[in-house]
Amino acid sequence: MALIPDTMQAVVLTGHGGLDRLELHEDWPTPVPGADEVLIRVGACGLNNTDVNTRTGWYSKSNTEATSGDYLAGADNRDGTWGGESVFFPRIQGADIAGVVVATGERADHALIGKRVLVDVWFRNWRNPKDLATTGYLGSEYDGGFAEFTKVDRRQVHSIDCALSTTELATFATAYLTAESMLDRAQVKAGDAVLITGASGGVGSALVQLANRRDAISIAMCSPEKAESLMAIGPAAVLERNPIDLRSTLRQATGRDTVD
Repeated sequence: MALIPDTMQAVVLTGHGGLDRLELHEDWPTPVPGADEVLIRVGACGLNNTDVNTRTGWYSKSNTEATSGDYLAGADNRDGTWGGESVFFPRIQGADIAGVVVATGERADHALIGKRVLVDVWFRNWRNPKDLATTGYLGSEYDGGFAEFTKVDRRQVHSIDCALSTTELATFATAYLTAESMLDRAQVKAGDAVLITGASGGVGSALVQLANRRDAISIAMCSPEKAESLMAIGPAAVLERNPIDLRSTLRQATGRDTVD
């Protein structure tokens, strides 16, 4: 196995603001895994709204503006992360990581070395993993994957053996975890009719597929030009996103004018 370099390339966020606050470094220190951590050579890392929102300060409670991609007036570093904690700069962003484990801490499973993995985006207090007050997001409260290497807790890595490319795998974590959480919160079960707006997007298309896995009836909404490609992932029906009369449109497409 190739030696792990002492430094790496990394895109580093230096503060809240526009794209000018992101800097490419050629000699950023390579992270060293702790006893319960693994080191991952990043193969691909997706870009999400969470990355834009953290960079611009959108999560700050003092901000009242919509996401713009630029720094938002009034945003405060003290509550600028996804979880409402302080943002500490410099920060390496990027949550949707797919890569290969190249080193492990002493309490991590050494058999993970060489395995292709996806990463759970949530950092937890493992003594109380359901405590939301101590939960953080990869690339927001903790350094993420916009770099050659990243380290995460051993309990956040999941070995992957499939035909999908590493780039394709790097589109899953944030969108599908968000979608699954929405279905859990709504207690969607077999036979429920689920209306999914924005179904052609990342979270929307994940909702269609995950609702189907629950044997629910997924009813998707999108713009007409995206309807054909959306049908390929298996919704029961696809509706135009701005129908004049939603009830009649539902009835015509599904035989019912309400959803669960």
